[in-house]
Amino acid sequence: MSRSLLSILVPLYNEEQFIGSLLSRVLAVALPGDLDREIIVVDDCSTDNSVAIAEAIQSKHPDIIRLIRSEVNGGKGSAIHKAIEQARGEYCIIQDADLEYDPEDYPKLLRPLLDNRADAVFGSRFLSSAERRVLYFWHSQANFFLTLACNLVSDLNLTDMETCYKAVRTSLLQSIPLHNKRFGFEPEITIKLARRKARIYEVPISYNGRTYAEGKKIGLKDAFEALFTIARYAFTQDLYRDKGQQILHAFSQAPNFNRWMADTIRPFLGPAVIEIGAGMGNLTRQLSPKRIRYVATDLEPEHLTRL
Repeated sequence: MSRSLLSILVPLYNEEQFIGSLLSRVLAVALPGDLDREIIVVDDCSTDNSVAIAEAIQSKHPDIIRLIRSEVNGGKGSAIHKAIEQARGEYCIIQDADLEYDPEDYPKLLRPLLDNRADAVFGSRFLSSAERRVLYFWHSQANFFLTLACNLVSDLNLTDMETCYKAVRTSLLQSIPLHNKRFGFEPEITIKLARRKARIYEVPISYNGRTYAEGKKIGLKDAFEALFTIARYAFTQDLYRDKGQQILHAFSQAPNFNRWMADTIRPFLGPAVIEIGAGMGNLTRQLSPKRIRYVATDLEPEHLTRL
C-alpha cells in the first residue's frame, strides 16, 4: 500500500539566519500515520543568502525538497499560492521560514485530518496548553481584533485567525480561488473555508515569536490590509475555481428554485430513491424526508461529507 504524502509549504524571503535550521527540523520531525513528506520552498526574490542555504540542503534531499524561485517579489500570499499549485500531497501545512512556529507541532495539527474529523486545522497561539513567548501587547490586541472581525463575517469562533499554521486537505485548498498576495492571505483563506462549510478545528501550538529587532516583518500596514481583506470577502461567493462547482453553489443559495425542482420531480418518485451525482445535496434535502430509503452519492469527497 502506498503511503500518504504531506506537502509542507514554505514561503521564503530573506531568512538566511533561520532557513537552514528550519529545513533541518522539518526533515527530522516524526510524522503520524506513516506519512511521507515533500517540502516546497518558494523563494520570493530574497536578497540575502537564503537561496544558497536552501539549495545546499536541497542537494542532499532532492527527492523531498523542491525549491521554486519567483521572478518578482510578490509577497507571502503569492509565494503560498505558488506552493499550493505545486503540492502533490493529500494534506498541506503552511510553515513560515523563521522558526517562530515549531514543526514538532505537526502531529497535533494532522491528527483531526487523519481521523477524518476535520478538513482544516488551525494552530492557535492563544489556546492555553502550550508554551509561547511573551511579546507585544498591542500586537496581541490587533490579532484579537482581526480574529474577532473575521469571526463575525465567517460565523466561526476561532482564537487565532492570523496563525501561520494551517493544515488543510490539498484537494480542498487547491479548489479555492485565492487572490491576496500578501498577509491578507490569512483572512481570505479563513473566510472561504468557512463559506465552503469546511470542518475546521483548532489545536494549541507553541510559539517563539520574534521581536522587530530580530527580523519580524508584519506591521501596522499589514493589519489594515487584513481588515480590508475581511471587509472585501465578507459576502464573497467566489469560492470555487471550477465553474461547474461554482454554479452548483449558486443553486444552493436559491432555496425557492430547489423547492420548485423538487416539487416537479416528486410525483414521479417511489418510496425508495437512489440519487446519482447528488452534488451538494440541493435536491437531496428537499426529496429525502419521508422516504423509506433514500441513497445519495457523488464522486466528490467534499460533497459526500456534506451529504
